Amino acid sequence: MSESMKGERIVNRIPVPMCVVDPNGKIKDFNGMINQVFIYDDIRDYDFFALTGIRIDDLIAAAQNDLAQTIERNDRIFRLQATLPEDENGGIYVFFMDITDYEVLKKRYRDEKVCVARVNIDNFDEMKANTEPDMRMTITSQVDKDIRKWAAKISGSIVIVSNSEYIIYFQQEYMDEMIRAKFGILDEVREIETEADFPMSLSIGIGVGGSNISETRNFADVALDLAMGRGGDQAVVKNGTKIEYFGGKLQTVEKGNKGKSRVVSHALSRLIESAPKIMIMGHRNPDMDAFGSALGMFRICQMNSRNASIVVNEVNDSLQTLYRSAKESGLYTFLDNEEAIQKIDSSTLLIVLDTHRPSYVQCRELLEKTDHIAVIDHHRRAVDAIQNPSLSYIESYASSTAELITEILQYTGSKKDMEKLEAEALLAGMTVDTNRFAVKTGVRTFEAAAWLRRAGADTTEVKRLFQTNMSDFKVRAEAVANATIREDGIATSTCLGFNEEAQVINSQVADELLNVKGVRASFVAGRDETGQTAVSARSLGDINVQVIMEKIGGGGHLTTAGAQTEESPEDAIQMILSILESAKESEEK
Repeated sequence: MSESMKGERIVNRIPVPMCVVDPNGKIKDFNGMINQVFIYDDIRDYDFFALTGIRIDDLIAAAQNDLAQTIERNDRIFRLQATLPEDENGGIYVFFMDITDYEVLKKRYRDEKVCVARVNIDNFDEMKANTEPDMRMTITSQVDKDIRKWAAKISGSIVIVSNSEYIIYFQQEYMDEMIRAKFGILDEVREIETEADFPMSLSIGIGVGGSNISETRNFADVALDLAMGRGGDQAVVKNGTKIEYFGGKLQTVEKGNKGKSRVVSHALSRLIESAPKIMIMGHRNPDMDAFGSALGMFRICQMNSRNASIVVNEVNDSLQTLYRSAKESGLYTFLDNEEAIQKIDSSTLLIVLDTHRPSYVQCRELLEKTDHIAVIDHHRRAVDAIQNPSLSYIESYASSTAELITEILQYTGSKKDMEKLEAEALLAGMTVDTNRFAVKTGVRTFEAAAWLRRAGADTTEVKRLFQTNMSDFKVRAEAVANATIREDGIATSTCLGFNEEAQVINSQVADELLNVKGVRASFVAGRDETGQTAVSARSLGDINVQVIMEKIGGGGHLTTAGAQTEESPEDAIQMILSILESAKESEEK
């Protein structure tokens, strides 16, 4: 009997579909069961890649690493296992193991897992305070109807926690459709007529993939905290360690009630009074908001009869005037990173201002050396927030951290106890973050500014803090002159050279470009003195620049955001335009 005939008999005795593939990727032999996989009568000399979509090199690599690949044919699912030849001219034996029943069971197990959705009506209290009783009843009924209708679509079991919060339990098989629909419930609720100066909106936190219902519920809690901390009007899905965001089209509605500020002021005072040492720290490359807030927090500590130290390494030119005035006054204690590391211990109260992300703080090592951390910030909550702080006050509705600090000051002591420099520093911080009170400015912002004015802030002195040198002015003017404005209202520009004030200049150019008729959003990039590219993004509200900046490692607010990247300014702008195009294509689908 010939060797080929022996080989054929062996092939036909194998109880699963199989074939033999030569080194060129052509099928040289197969058994009778192969028709369970392929519908052709004779596949001899057929190209293996054409039949399976798997290249011969990938097949060999999978065999060498003992990996399995799967294909779907004839409404069945097969796992491919390959055996390499003993010599390089021999054939590769490929076995097709039918795993359809296993995959169906696996999918059924996944689809039937319980997911948890926590739904919160973002501005329920504001709606109650700003609408007539009849209209209030109509709005709440319509929101309730929309939420119940959405729950019915996913066969969810709904639990009413309060007038403004729901919990929905549903099976995971509905998740893919919910994501494809991009949580249309957000748009439906947003379109409800309120007769108020703000629309209704929802925050939705969804937990998926927990090992048990308790863990899944915890995932939903974390997701809802993120959704609300990022300003509401969005859904956040937490599947294990993976987090996805959907929505976020509205500017955050300002809270009319200052009760939380009063509660935070009281809690912060208790922390300050019980701390043997206190350190105040902002973010790297501090701006007016971070530094002004630090001076304001120093005063809060003084009002509670405690001393504090402000951690700051170096400040840029835009902050030099204020920093020099604070240092020359002799009222404040400043520490650089090394000094702070030497002096901090586990009982020190570390107050972090104007950021809540460990990667952004002035000195990350300090976070690891103390058990007592307070965080006060106005940026939308990020995934990598500082974990387990003793106090967390993150309010994305606020214009600035300086606004939050000013409100806390009002409940801590008298404005007579404040230094004029502190009032001006806080007012300067608000001025910067609101683009001179033009964006993200609410009633409470003006109330805080008025309080600082009565506390002694001189607006002329504040304006002097923003004076710049002629070289920076020229760079800014050239960037504005060379900007490109697209038909869709997107303005982009780059600042030439390496500028110590790159962040400040970029933000000023981005703000200026919004003054051009037809511009909806602006993106400006430029290198700082270290060669790193800083990006500033601004929007009039219909484009969420925070989401765009997050995709390149940054963050911020719906209308004001920024990022730092190792890419060149030109490449950074191209990345942003590509993200915008992808988002546009996704919306059109």
